[in-house]
Amino acid sequence: MCEGPANIAPVDQQEDVFEAASVELAERHPQIARLYELTGPCVLTTPQTDDFTALARAIVFQQLTGKAARTIWGRVVTALEDSTTPESVIAVAEEQLRTAGLSRNKAASIKDLAAKALDGSVPLMQMQDMADEDIVGRLSTVRGIGVWTAEMFLIFQLRRLDVWPVGDLGVRKGYARAFAMDAPPTPKELVPLGDAFRPFRTVAAWYCWRAVETLTPDQA
Repeated sequence: MCEGPANIAPVDQQEDVFEAASVELAERHPQIARLYELTGPCVLTTPQTDDFTALARAIVFQQLTGKAARTIWGRVVTALEDSTTPESVIAVAEEQLRTAGLSRNKAASIKDLAAKALDGSVPLMQMQDMADEDIVGRLSTVRGIGVWTAEMFLIFQLRRLDVWPVGDLGVRKGYARAFAMDAPPTPKELVPLGDAFRPFRTVAAWYCWRAVETLTPDQA
């Protein structure tokens, strides 16, 4: 992953930046050009209103289907009296989070995230200016947050341009399908393969996800 501000798309320019990156990768790689024709430019989902909410929600959604996760998340927000802040999480009893539908581990994870946000171990207010590797390192100290969750936070919440989530099975399957490989590469094998997409590996990952959705094996 890239370091420093060069990997950050300004908020008011993000749509243009990701579209321009999509066009450049399509010009450089026929496989991306084909996906660009099928799906258009890279468009990420709308980020959460704040970084703490994004991370707490990510913990809730882990290993759940979308519908079930959304239901539980709604109950958690209600338990927090519609205030998804570190302070509100610390103030609520863990049993209330369990009653909302969280497992014991997830309730403990959200509590740990709130505590680390408040003591500065996870400096949410400074993350916009931090390098990707530093953010992953800080977030990985939180119970229940690993490298994959941290990378999804970089992509979908912070809108970093050059994240290459090699541990994501969808990216590995999509790369294999887009580039006509017999089997998905391992995470270790995928690391150097991403170098061809620098400094827009986030966009390449997005097209790998789209390849799983739009290309059948015989089309690859």
